[in-house]
Amino acid sequence: MLLKGCSNLKKRIAIIGSTGSIGTQALDILSNYPEHFEVKFLATYQNIDLLEEQIMMFSPSQVVVINEDKARELNTRLLPKNIKVKGGKDALIDLITHQDIDVVLMAVVGIAGLEPTIAALKAGKNIALANKEVMVTGGHIVNKIAKERGGSIIPVDSEHSAVFQAIQGCKDDDEINKIILTASGGPFRGYDSHRLKDVTVDDALKHPNWQMGQKITIDSATLMNKGLEVIEAKWLFDIDVDRIQVLIHPQSIIHSMVEFIDGSILAQMGVPDMRLPILYALTYPYRFKTNLQPLNLLEIGNLTFEEPDIDNFPCLSLAYEAIKIGGTMPVVLNAANEVAVDLFLKRRLAFTDIPIIIEKAMKSHNAIKNPELSDILNVDQEVRNFLYKKDGGL
Repeated sequence: MLLKGCSNLKKRIAIIGSTGSIGTQALDILSNYPEHFEVKFLATYQNIDLLEEQIMMFSPSQVVVINEDKARELNTRLLPKNIKVKGGKDALIDLITHQDIDVVLMAVVGIAGLEPTIAALKAGKNIALANKEVMVTGGHIVNKIAKERGGSIIPVDSEHSAVFQAIQGCKDDDEINKIILTASGGPFRGYDSHRLKDVTVDDALKHPNWQMGQKITIDSATLMNKGLEVIEAKWLFDIDVDRIQVLIHPQSIIHSMVEFIDGSILAQMGVPDMRLPILYALTYPYRFKTNLQPLNLLEIGNLTFEEPDIDNFPCLSLAYEAIKIGGTMPVVLNAANEVAVDLFLKRRLAFTDIPIIIEKAMKSHNAIKNPELSDILNVDQEVRNFLYKKDGGL
């Protein structure tokens, strides 16, 4: 089978963030389809031990480690095998714009994915996007470049993948009434403010349904993850945020829904396993048979829904506020959240301090309208520098 957007028999993949949660799951699922995919390029920030294992297993033609000291260390290790590792951000840009790539899986965490995504789209590459912060901070720029250069963006996030699948066959965007994003509610669903004051890092990292990286797991616990997804959905599907609804769905079986103007709703369901949306993004517009556990609705029994508790989990409301203000305000939201989550993981502030820090940062910022990339990067760095200097600013 010749996959869409592929000039060869195999679709050639670059994975940026190959040692992270999404990257490792992508390699796991791709290993089942050697006749359809070739892992051409791998990149990580600094986890060279795992990267070395991946190199031995997948034999990529190029490898990049952003941390240049780690790149030199890995080069020394691989010298007897005659494998060359490049270091630094410029090497990463060269890698993802290479003509031998059909799809770039953008699996790095945070705003670090913005510049590589823009570079890949300028080169006309198709992006499998697993980094929501790219669209949160620079969605207007990313969309403009994608339209100009003809590259496509296929969402990997389970919720946006669900929406993307539900609208296949939709003749016109005007047929969509609203998007309904679902959230598990995280490990603290039902907690009041008193209980939340005492939660620990270990408690927050125990997601009831999903296996994810630390940062996104904390975001799920605060509901900021869903807030970021609201902003991402606005840019991915060109829809006003007032037409994006969030529902708590504890079972994490319905990943999202689309309500159409005739009142009908299409929902995408599946087991909570990120390998499914990863595979769909890489095989689109086809579907491949998998050996993953299929969904058994009889075993699940009930599917329930609740309104999100925005009083005790205000991060969701802050995200709606940020995108309605627009400009660089979502950049501030994202940067402040990344700092606050980092400080929480380092046990330097309480779980309930996270939204307080974000709100303070937003209130102190005058948003720049229609920001350029340089504006976005400058604001992001200013917020981080200030908050780290003040240890969160509390």
